[in-house]
Formats: sequence, C-alpha cells, structure tokens
Amino acid sequence: MWELIPVFIFFFITFQLLAITESLMLEQYNIKASAFIGATLMAMVISKVVVIADHFRLVNQFPHKPLIYNVVWKTGIYFCASFAFRYVEHLIHFWRHSESFAEANRRLFDEIVWPHFWGLQLWLLILLLVYCSIRELVRALGRAQIIRLFFTHPQAARPPMTP
Repeated sequence: MWELIPVFIFFFITFQLLAITESLMLEQYNIKASAFIGATLMAMVISKVVVIADHFRLVNQFPHKPLIYNVVWKTGIYFCASFAFRYVEHLIHFWRHSESFAEANRRLFDEIVWPHFWGLQLWLLILLLVYCSIRELVRALGRAQIIRLFFTHPQAARPPMTP
C-alpha cells in the first residue's frame, strides 16, 4: 500500500493536468468538460498497473545498465500503454453510439480532433519521462538519500568525504 501512494499522487496530479488541458482545448468550441472524477479513477487504475508492472522482468530489462536505459524503456512501455488506453477509451465512446466496432473505429478516425489527442499524448510523454526518471533515481540512490537530498540542508545531505 505504501508503495502505491507516491505513484498515485504523481498520476493524480498528471491526469488532473491533462484533464485541465483537455478542458481548455475544448473550451474554444464551447464544450464544457468536467473530468475530475474520470482523471482520478484513471490515476487509481494506472498507478496500480504501474506498481504491478514494475515487478515484471519485461519492465525491468536493464537493472545493471546506466539509468537512461530503464528510463527510456519504461517511458516507452508506459507511453504505448497510455496510447492504447486512451485510444480504446475514445473508441468505447463511439462504439456505444454505433452499430458495429468497424463503424465506431471509422467514426473515431473521422471525428476525433487529432491535434488535441496528440497534444495530450505529448504532454503525457513528458510527464511519464519525469516519473520514470524520478523512479529510477529513487531505485539507484535509495529513498532515504533522495529525501535527504530534497528536504534537508545541502551540507547535511552530502555524504562524508573519505580520504
């Protein structure tokens, strides 16, 4: 449970930022969007998936290589998963109002505002990159060292010099 809290907080903030961005984009078309609950539920689901996925060997391919390997790898995995999730989320919306899956997919391609979709995906890519970078730093340095580095006086955070 304690492992899930920081992940949920990060994704809660992330998905609320994405929901606000989407609301601002839709406002120019006089479409009012209230996505607080949806963003919160998505943060709950995604944070649980991320915590579970981190225990799979596929996600942790490069534990003994420089941090950039795992950061880029995990960012790519989470980005692809988020793309699929958001695409299916939109597809379900159209499927409810269509007679078939093929028609729903065609309507999705015709009616979705692709610059908005890709704008949000790019936003999410950057936020996932930040998340994965922080997560790998915590894994490499340890939680206690990260807390010391961010929340104590700079002199107290430095390890003692050995001769």
